[in-house]
Amino acid sequence: MNNAPVRTVSDAKRDFYANHTRPINSLYRRVVDELMVEMHLLSVNADFAYDPIYALGIVTTFDRFMVGYEPERDKDSIFNALCRSINSTPEHYRGDAEAIKASISGMSLDDLKGLFEHLGDGNDGLRGTLAAVAGREKFKYSRPFGIGLYTLVEAVTSGDDLKDKETVETLFNLLGEKLNMSTDKLQKDVELYRSNLEKFAQAQEVMKDMLAADRKKREERKKAAEAEAETITKPVAVVTEPGDSAESAE
Repeated sequence: MNNAPVRTVSDAKRDFYANHTRPINSLYRRVVDELMVEMHLLSVNADFAYDPIYALGIVTTFDRFMVGYEPERDKDSIFNALCRSINSTPEHYRGDAEAIKASISGMSLDDLKGLFEHLGDGNDGLRGTLAAVAGREKFKYSRPFGIGLYTLVEAVTSGDDLKDKETVETLFNLLGEKLNMSTDKLQKDVELYRSNLEKFAQAQEVMKDMLAADRKKREERKKAAEAEAETITKPVAVVTEPGDSAESAE
């Protein structure tokens, strides 16, 4: 029996900032904080079980909401710190996410839906993961799992097909039922995810415009200061009247 004390959110945050010591851009700080807390709370939940679909949801959430982050080089450090904060590694998460997504390469939506049939037969790869989820007595559903599932659907579907809200709802009702999970929760998480992506993209554009305007103002102030300094330091020409010369005085 494991009597080790349950790690707290404070423990996770301490480990995160031990691995990533640079400040986080203010626009993205909430994304990082929420993801860190969510990953931590799931990691200490007795009913939660890590799987590649969940990993895909975490990786996709991070990559999409961190688009445009500056400095770009900090993104890998931040993701590493997120994984280390729950005693995992970025290689584990990205490796599983890439493998599960690669397993459906070239599939159609009907092919993917076919994997959800006859889950009781079991299998390796994605169907095996789905079978484990469907057969789990206490499956702990999570938002990242829902996003991971949506990412798989997205990978085998044209963008236009996913624009229709009713089509998405019908599809995820079907998939949720096959996995023996609450379709209401799955639907809400998918819809919220899609909505938040749009809102965040808009916020990024606004921030980009604000930074561009601020940069322009700084450049204008710099040019004005340089022009003023040049005026002050420029030698003043002295005009001498003929009668003021030394020779005239004599």
